[in-house]
This record gives sequence, structure tokens and C-alpha cells, in this order.
Amino acid sequence: MRNVDIAIIGAGTAGLNVFRRVRQVTSSVVLINDGHYGTTCARVGCMPSKVLIEVANEFSRRTHFEEFGIKGSEGLTINRAEVMKYMRKQRDWFVGRVMEGINKIGDKNIKGRARFVEQQVLEVNGERIHAEKIVIATGSRPVVPPAWRQFGNKLITTDDFFEQEDLPDSMAVIGLGAIGCELGQALARLGIRVVGVEMLPTVGGLSDPEVNQVAIEAFSKDFEVWTGTTAQLSEDSAGGVKVETADGRSTTVDSVLASLGRRPNFDNMGLEVFGLDLSNGFKGLVNPNTMQLADFPVFVAGDVSSFRPILHDVADDGAIAGYNAVRDKVEAFKRRVPLRIAFTDPQTVVVGASFAELAEQEVIIGQRSFVVQGRTKVMARNHGLLRVYAERESGRLLGSEMTIPDGEYVGHFLAMAIENEMTVRDVMATPFYHPTVLEGLDNALNAIAAQLEGGNNAPTLRRI
Repeated sequence: MRNVDIAIIGAGTAGLNVFRRVRQVTSSVVLINDGHYGTTCARVGCMPSKVLIEVANEFSRRTHFEEFGIKGSEGLTINRAEVMKYMRKQRDWFVGRVMEGINKIGDKNIKGRARFVEQQVLEVNGERIHAEKIVIATGSRPVVPPAWRQFGNKLITTDDFFEQEDLPDSMAVIGLGAIGCELGQALARLGIRVVGVEMLPTVGGLSDPEVNQVAIEAFSKDFEVWTGTTAQLSEDSAGGVKVETADGRSTTVDSVLASLGRRPNFDNMGLEVFGLDLSNGFKGLVNPNTMQLADFPVFVAGDVSSFRPILHDVADDGAIAGYNAVRDKVEAFKRRVPLRIAFTDPQTVVVGASFAELAEQEVIIGQRSFVVQGRTKVMARNHGLLRVYAERESGRLLGSEMTIPDGEYVGHFLAMAIENEMTVRDVMATPFYHPTVLEGLDNALNAIAAQLEGGNNAPTLRRI
């Protein structure tokens, strides 16, 4: 039996981050991985999707050329096979960067499937490994209803999508979370007829009904959006896939993109040795501030933990788990302010506490429409709505939801303000350059300040 200080299962973003932390303290470590290398983000997530979105948005801009005085836009065409080829070329570059780091790990990298045979003993490729601490970072996979698998290559998951050499003329996107909205809009802008179906009344991870309505209206300019209903699939006599919803709508498409979320990879790992109820995965069993599994010498990091399956949070999972795995005493770390961005047009962003999470609290809401906002008017992208939430008594910023152009920058700005427990007036004392998208945030903050005690008749500058 091999003995090591630390065994890490999974070589994705979280697992690699754990390895880097652990390697600084001990060389007695192994990294075990079953399946693809290259991380979900680089291979089938963040990076290839953003490449596709960038191409789609650039092609979509042609619709404004005539009013800009740029002639000849009607002659522009798109070669979808070439687009996919370009996307994979860029994707392979990102994956290659990840693989450079993995290749340096050498013989500490074991390719194989790990299974617990005891709480501190793993079996991999017939070999048993005893570890003082074990980190589970096995990632996730797309959710696919079993009955849908009968459609073969007409059913595409978000993991399959980026391997397509060409794209069909019509697609249904089932599930309009962040990824579904991003890909649905990008596909539509590449000239594909798209129908998006979402079981919830909301899209893109939004919960604020007013922001959600604006988002649906914006996306509906590119593709059909059916919300608040479920979808059933069946074979069409002409060889396509028929999509029927519970509220009576139907369409036939060439293929279906299943964007129903991701399922954590922890099955068939022998986790029964811990005697835990894993019917809800690791939810409620892992401390998000320490990443420890109950009181076992085991830590869980990344998508498999189901905490926040977003790259920077996953990386933090790995940092915390790696730090604690090589120490006798587990330490707790405060997590960052939640920040979620969907790279749609306009971008949908949720930062800090969401509208739904603040439903029972006394808050003041300030909002700004971007239909008449200066900077977005200049860019011919004047659409969207920003809503900001502040504590009624103190004016402290709590959160925001928005669907606005370049919302990523406003989201980051607000995340910093919320992290530092700034009030509305604190933020208003900082400069807002003209003309910028951030001026819209200043407008929303002014709307909140007007509702605070004392109003906002005084200058926003600090007294000296």
C-alpha cells in the first residue's frame, strides 16, 4: 500500500488549486483523475462559450451598420462550420495552457478512477493508497433525462456542444439559466432558428421580476422564449425532434440543446464508508468556510460540492481545502460576495443578495433604465434595467440584479462596495466618469439616497 499525506481526486480547477496549495507544504501528494483533463471552464464552459458569443455578437452588429453610415452589410454572411472550427482552435489554446501545468506534475499525477475502500484508503487501478487527508474535487456533468437519450446525436449537452463540427438550421434550448441564455442567443445571432424553453418564470438566474421581464423582452428579439413551462420531446416523422410544452405550444427542430444544469460526480466512489445520507449530494454536509466533510479528514471542493459552481468560487474552494488539508487545525474563511454574470446581450448580473433573498427584509430599491442612458445610446445598445437594493435604516448596499450592456463592470464595482460594507452615500462620493455605463449606477444610487432619511439635497462630496 502506498502512503501519502494528501490524495486529491479530480484535476479540474478546484483540484489543481488544491494541488498547488498542498505542494507548497508537502511533496507527499498524488493527484488522481478519471476522464478528460483541461478543466470544465477551459474545455466545455467559460472560454469556448465566450469565443462563440464574441463571434455571434460581432456578426449581429451588422444590423446597425446602415444607420451608422457603413454600407454593404447586407452582403455579409456567416459560415457556421468555420465559426465552430475557430472556436475549437481558441478552446484548444486555453486547454493547452492548463495542460502545461498538468504535465509538470509528473508521476504524482495518476490517471484512473478512485474509490474509497476505507475512510482514508483509496483504490486506484488496483493499487491501494492510504492518505492522511483526502480532497474530493470530481466536478460535475450535464443533467440529461434518461428518456431523452433515445434521440442520439440530435440531443446535445453543453459538454457535447463544443465538439460539433457544424450547426443545424434550428435548435431548441431546454433550460434558460445562464448557459442556456448565452448559447441560445449566440446561436440565434449565427442565423439559427432557436426556441428556448424554461420551466421557471425567470431566466438567466434572475429573481427580480422587473429585471427578468426586461431580460425576456431583450432575448425575445433574437429567439423565441417560452417560460413557466416544461417540455416533452418526441421523434418527428420528418426526422427532426418535436418539442411540446405543458402549456400547449409546440415546434419541430433539427436538434435539442439540453441545458438543464449539472449533476455532481460522486456516484460509485464508495462514499458509503462515511455512513452519510448523500441523497442531496454534499449539500449541508460540507462547511463552505472550511470545505471539510462533516468531521472526517476529507475535504470537498469545486462543482461536486454544489456550493457555487462558478470559476472564482470553485478556485476559492480549492484554496481553502488545500490550505486546511495540510494543517492539523482546520481554519474557517469568509467567502466572497456572490457574483454571477451571464454574458448575454444585455448581460444579466446578480451581485450580493438577490431580490428573492431580500424578500423578507426592509430594503430600498433604486433603479435605472438603460433605454435612454447616454453611453449605451452612443453604442446603439440602449436597452436594459438596473435595480440596486440597500438597507433601509443605514443605506448599506446589499445587492443588485441587472440586465444591462457591459453589466460585468457594474457587477464587479458593486461587489467591491458590498464586500467593504459601503453605504449608498459612500459609493456616491466616488467619481462616476461621463459618459460611462457606470453613470447608470450613480442614477440608481441617487434614487435610493432620495428615499433615505435626510434625502439627497446635500452634495455627494465628503465634508472636510
